[in-house]
Amino acid sequence: MDILLRPWLEADAAACAALADDESVAANLRDVFPHPYTEQDARDFIALCLAADPDEALSCVVEVDGVFAGSVSLTRGADVARKSAELGYWFGRPFWGKGVATEAVRQMCARGFGEWDIVRIFAEPFSHNCASCRVLEKNGFTHEGTKHLSVYKRGKLLDSEMYALVYEGSG
Repeated sequence: MDILLRPWLEADAAACAALADDESVAANLRDVFPHPYTEQDARDFIALCLAADPDEALSCVVEVDGVFAGSVSLTRGADVARKSAELGYWFGRPFWGKGVATEAVRQMCARGFGEWDIVRIFAEPFSHNCASCRVLEKNGFTHEGTKHLSVYKRGKLLDSEMYALVYEGSG
């Protein structure tokens, strides 16, 4: 299985919408990720990715054997958090449980540490999203704690987890 991170293209809108328009995908993401998810939502998101300052945001399509599988991104912090970046990702259901997320996260973290002068990458999955927590653990992220009642999703207060990967060359 060949897993590739590549830049977004306007032509990715249909494939993105087809995978993103899944209640199970949206259930584990922030509300900014809509459901239902339309091709216009995909076009709007792609436009944001293409316009982003590469010193502040890295966002890539994840392809598996040449097929659109999802998205992975890093967003650099500002001000006193400028040496940290937040990791985000989602994958279509056909790519769950196959190691795709683990490899895409590995590649994106290597790129972030390689291209930016950051020392920390963090992610905050919902506590019930055990698969996402496992992806982070497999990539060497440390569980820093549980944030109790930290998110409000679909009318419910939920816990989230804090995971971080610190660059070993930092001092």
